[in-house]
Amino acid sequence: MERLIVDNAAACQAPLPAFADDPRPIGVFDSGIGGLTVAAALRRRLPAETLLYLGDLARLPYGTKEARTVTRYALNAAAFFVSRGVKMMVLACNTASAHAVEVVRRHHPGLAVLGVIDAGAERAAAQSPGGRIVVAATEGTCRSGAFQRAIAGRRPPATVTAVPCPMFVALVEEGLTEGPIAEAMARQYLLHHFRGEHAADCLVLGCTHFPLLAPTLRKVLGPAPQLVLSADAGADQAARTLAATAAAASGDGAIHLFATDAADRFAAVAGRFFPALGERPAVEVVDL
Repeated sequence: MERLIVDNAAACQAPLPAFADDPRPIGVFDSGIGGLTVAAALRRRLPAETLLYLGDLARLPYGTKEARTVTRYALNAAAFFVSRGVKMMVLACNTASAHAVEVVRRHHPGLAVLGVIDAGAERAAAQSPGGRIVVAATEGTCRSGAFQRAIAGRRPPATVTAVPCPMFVALVEEGLTEGPIAEAMARQYLLHHFRGEHAADCLVLGCTHFPLLAPTLRKVLGPAPQLVLSADAGADQAARTLAATAAAASGDGAIHLFATDAADRFAAVAGRFFPALGERPAVEVVDL
């Protein structure tokens, strides 16, 4: 499969100004396949928009990497998207959202740049009955404190506990989202936070991989906790942003898939999210 080298000089060109019927695509970036949950939510919420999805499978996982490394990867992805003429970039990776949103905005001031943390935090602050919130996320997202700050800013009395769940990413990448292994990891990481007198009442799935584990988490934790999926919240935020800037598109949107490695494995998963593309949709392999 042909590999594309991104021309960073061309990528630095600012996108065209937004207008009422703006056919330019939306770029969705994640370290792997988890961001497909965000892309699918965007397709449901914004069916007329063309989506470009970029999965950096060559360099995952991001959750264990330093902030400066994740930021550099996000800037690589932004340069790629700008070279493709996008009007908006959605950092579907929570770790990248925690570290890189503001940096990407400074580098590309003409580009709408959204992360998924603020959207998820807003929904958790609104939906938690008693303000006892657990955020299940990668190590990097937990260390950043981004969810804790974002929720506290919206609901100061809330108690927020960030729980690193590094094995969840591996389970999703390997397709082990249900069964005894996934259930054992859910019990190990989370169950004790939802038992006892001061049990948490809301669980934020603070990594875009984690919604694929939602049935298992519900089975282990029971029906009581509110589950907040940042993918749906992020799609709503994108829709509001497009409406506010008059940058929405009309027509029938398409989706184009890009990956930095493992295109066949990525295609198999993407085909399940977007059946209209076929079981093995085309994936263009790119270098960042």
